Amino acid sequence: MNGNSRDSLQIRESVRKIGTTRRSVSGTYMFRGETPIQFESTLERDFLIRKAFSRSVLNVVSQPIRIPFQTRGGRNFHYTPDFLVYYRLGSRDYLDYPLPMLVEVKPESEWQARWRDWLPKWKAAYRYAREQGWLFKIHDESRIRDQALRNIKFLERFSRMSFPETETGDLIQNLSEMGSAPVHYLLSRHYPGIYRPQGLAHIWHLLSTHKLECDMSRLLNDTTTVWVTADE
Repeated sequence: MNGNSRDSLQIRESVRKIGTTRRSVSGTYMFRGETPIQFESTLERDFLIRKAFSRSVLNVVSQPIRIPFQTRGGRNFHYTPDFLVYYRLGSRDYLDYPLPMLVEVKPESEWQARWRDWLPKWKAAYRYAREQGWLFKIHDESRIRDQALRNIKFLERFSRMSFPETETGDLIQNLSEMGSAPVHYLLSRHYPGIYRPQGLAHIWHLLSTHKLECDMSRLLNDTTTVWVTADE
């Protein structure tokens, strides 16, 4: 089978290193605090932040493959997409496994201005990805810098906090019995009165560490509905 096995597969490595660039901000992002992944712009960095937070993502490889293509003028070049994203199979059936995704990260203003010039290499990437059993997608700000990213960046400040295990256990047990509940209900039950700010930080911490889940596409506040993260 091309692509993923039960969360254990051969991961490609980067085919080239990213150097410094004058046009944008390059650097290294520690993916989940363990794997250094290079990026060439803040938009690429934000893409990595989103993928690192997603539990469905297994791994991301920067600059994964060089794809030959021919321009409309007949000249031969190689194109290196920005990332290859591998997904977890989780509890899904093998017949429904999530396809790895080859990704080009490009600001909207750039691809709108130059899409005709870049179309040959993107067509080559689409064909190559299809041959491998992958997908090929172009991601701009509309797919990266949305409410989910704002929520992820907001929650990051709570990820390294610590709270008593007994309080965490009581909150999670109560929520498990209910199925789901709005944040304000959990605060009123577990952290009334002057303890409300501490309770809110605790809930944000549990979301940031994936003990709880919610709809990350919506603004986080005390009306947010949360539930206990299911084991995969």
